[in-house]
Amino acid sequence: MRMMLRFTIPVEKGNQAYKDGSLGKTMETIMKKLNPEAAYFAPMDGKRAGMLFFDVAEPSQIVEAVEPLFSGLNAAVELVPVMNGDDLRKGLSKAAS
Repeated sequence: MRMMLRFTIPVEKGNQAYKDGSLGKTMETIMKKLNPEAAYFAPMDGKRAGMLFFDVAEPSQIVEAVEPLFSGLNAAVELVPVMNGDDLRKGLSKAAS
């Protein structure tokens, strides 16, 4: 199932992680584990933030993905199932029949 992981990192914790080098290492670890089809990073609501779009083959991947964000960066995390255009068309076709 395709998922969107959206996270925001508190400013103080993000600054500390940037200075000690753990911010880049944590992001690299997450990117390697999830191998997202798309990843976007931007300031949101005055905080460092990111959105990763990835496929979940098994639910345990969710824990692997979010735990470094929680424990290492004190991040707020949201996980949302998402669809691409093909998925939406397929779902609408099934719903109409």
